[in-house]
Amino acid sequence: MMINAGFYEVPGTDIPGILDEAARQGVPVFTLSTAGRIDQEAFVGAVRAALPLDPPLASGTVWDAISDSVGGGLHELKSPRVVIVWPDARPVAGAEGDFWIALEILRDVVAILAEDRYTGGRPTQVSVYVAPAPCGGETVLAEG
Repeated sequence: MMINAGFYEVPGTDIPGILDEAARQGVPVFTLSTAGRIDQEAFVGAVRAALPLDPPLASGTVWDAISDSVGGGLHELKSPRVVIVWPDARPVAGAEGDFWIALEILRDVVAILAEDRYTGGRPTQVSVYVAPAPCGGETVLAEG
């Protein structure tokens, strides 16, 4: 299995293989867990619990601050590659509201950290794998 930079929706059954391959390659892995919830509070809680943040997130955080904090924290790891898995999300297709914003933040972090101009010439390849919580069948791989 290849771990490529980007944002992907995968079936939950793919997550163990992704984790195994990341471990084999020595790539840091961060797991978000929201128990299928899609509101801002659940996402912020998962981000605080799982990801390195720079600057730290304060209470009442706005979406833009979350994006900046996640990007800054991952960049400060000084790792050329990182993997984020979200194994209990919702299907990406038709995402709206807070869930859509959360997905956009993850997509933006992938794009921004890949750019030399935003990373001082030290880009980070971020791979995000979102798997819907088991409740509605398998999903098709969708790259964003």
